[in-house]
Amino acid sequence: QVQLVESGGGLVQAGGSLRLSCAASGGTFNNVAVGWFRQAPGKEREFVAASSGGGRTIYTDPVKGRFTISRDNAKNTVYLQMDSLKPEDTAVYYCAARRYSTILYYSSAYDYWGQGTQVTVSS
Repeated sequence: QVQLVESGGGLVQAGGSLRLSCAASGGTFNNVAVGWFRQAPGKEREFVAASSGGGRTIYTDPVKGRFTISRDNAKNTVYLQMDSLKPEDTAVYYCAARRYSTILYYSSAYDYWGQGTQVTVSS
């Protein structure tokens, strides 16, 4: 069974940076799509970024130019570098993986999920 574990969340001031990590066990990120989602209090879970098995990346508009998704297949780890953070980025961030290579935006397309890591950005 594939398990995903996120780390790297925390409290940061507006304008600061954090790097989230997602490590996989029981499986590999090679050739599969991996995504990051987030859920703020009282809101639905939303797509943030994803990386296809072939290395293509996509981002939701509010984070374009500020967030970067990357992967280290040797370490079986995916990262989300978050720069120029804003208070509206405050949420629980989830890592998710598909069994397929194609990127999709909607959460129901993802087969495996981490437990989430809290990111809080103070103004």
